[in-house]
Amino acid sequence: MLRTVSWDIVAWNRAAALVLTDYAALAPSQRNLLRLLFCDPRAREHTEDWELHARTLVAAFRSEVARAGASESVATLIDELTQSSPEFAELWRDHNIESYGEGIKQFRHSSAGPVALEYAAFAVDGRPNLSLMIFTPATSIDADRIKVFIQSQD
Repeated sequence: MLRTVSWDIVAWNRAAALVLTDYAALAPSQRNLLRLLFCDPRAREHTEDWELHARTLVAAFRSEVARAGASESVATLIDELTQSSPEFAELWRDHNIESYGEGIKQFRHSSAGPVALEYAAFAVDGRPNLSLMIFTPATSIDADRIKVFIQSQD
């Protein structure tokens, strides 16, 4: 997946749409990882250790905003999330900074069941406003679950 400094998802593949979120089904303004995590109740239901994941995401977002600079759209997003999510507001006030380089995301997929994905985020050369996020199954069991689920969607 390709995301902006404000964590808007601007490109994804079929596997990401099936396993993570069908971004094409969302309005472009809703294709934002922070907005989905803090404003969509399904994210809390599907994300294992939601609090830790939320804390990490906000700290990484703060780090990227500090690196790239806060645009008007970023300031608007921060205002929106601060007003609509007490959890975001609290985490934003903590002023934690963290990178979102790599790790494991565990979640409960509505059809595939529990799935763990390793992720890595990379800067895009010549495009400081973009990051490439790659997700791969964390274990062979996760790979099998995802494979069976994706094949069932063909």
